[in-house]
Amino acid sequence: MDSAIDEEGMMFLALGRMGLLRPGERPELVELTGGVSSLIVCAKTERGQVCIKRALARLKVAKEWTAPVERNSAEVGWLRIASAIVPGSVPRILGEDPVSKSFAMVYLDPATFPVWKSQLRDGTIAPATASGVARVLAAIHAETAGKPEVARAFAYDATFHALRLEPYLVAAAAAHPDCAARLAELVGITGSTHRALVHGDVSPKNILVGPNGPVFLDAECAWYGDPAFDLAFCLNHLLLKCLWRPEGSRRFLACFDALVEAYMSRVAWELPADLELRAAALLPGLMLARIDGKSPVEYITLESDRDRVRRFARSRLLDPPQRLEQIRSDWGEETER
Repeated sequence: MDSAIDEEGMMFLALGRMGLLRPGERPELVELTGGVSSLIVCAKTERGQVCIKRALARLKVAKEWTAPVERNSAEVGWLRIASAIVPGSVPRILGEDPVSKSFAMVYLDPATFPVWKSQLRDGTIAPATASGVARVLAAIHAETAGKPEVARAFAYDATFHALRLEPYLVAAAAAHPDCAARLAELVGITGSTHRALVHGDVSPKNILVGPNGPVFLDAECAWYGDPAFDLAFCLNHLLLKCLWRPEGSRRFLACFDALVEAYMSRVAWELPADLELRAAALLPGLMLARIDGKSPVEYITLESDRDRVRRFARSRLLDPPQRLEQIRSDWGEETER
């Protein structure tokens, strides 16, 4: 109880320091759900609803998982750059409070901006949405590729390792010793590739489907690194959701195709084949990580389905595919059995 009171007081102080409260104002605070790495609260202020986000040192998962709270600055930086490159693709930032490691942004009503994951769950599985996600992502990668000033500002290698490489690929290696060497190789390649500004958590739960296109949230893994990670990370979710909603598997695969086509057709900062090779190598590692890493997907609940993912991912880790289309084709055959 005391910690809850302290948290509430911290939020009020942060709102005040950001100039978002009138004197003496004590708005209602409502905690929002969906994330494991931050506390997200909606403050109903006299000026309107404001969303506040504060990074947590220990993430809300079963296994021990800690990360630097300085990632809050990385997220704000990514949101500002993305807003300049693709206006309307992120919520507007209202303020930042370095003291509490929090920031405030406009609140987007779910009635107008539904979460992509919720749409997918409920059967609205639209390739056009996947294409829109790819266009925004490719635009941000293209505009920031080869920019030394962006690379210096987002040199968050340690944070990215703590939030993505260690809890995903390194943790999966501990659970699958025979794949450990291959997973370590992927960690090395991904961690040493610095091409563009990466979001790091391109998941349907972090994307709103707005009236004018997708709106990206939760960029606290932002890092100047390998754009193939963003591509593979999102494609992984589309594949795994074939087991979540089997009746929509063909439409999930159509979204996979749409995202790959829209993204790859815009890759001009490097040879598209090189980026695709890295993404195709990463994808089975990420599939395995979402079963046996520190952040397993919550919607694959049957052990038989977990084993299907394990078998599929392990075989492609040990015999890496060259193309994303091959993984998609093989997974389509697997899920139709």
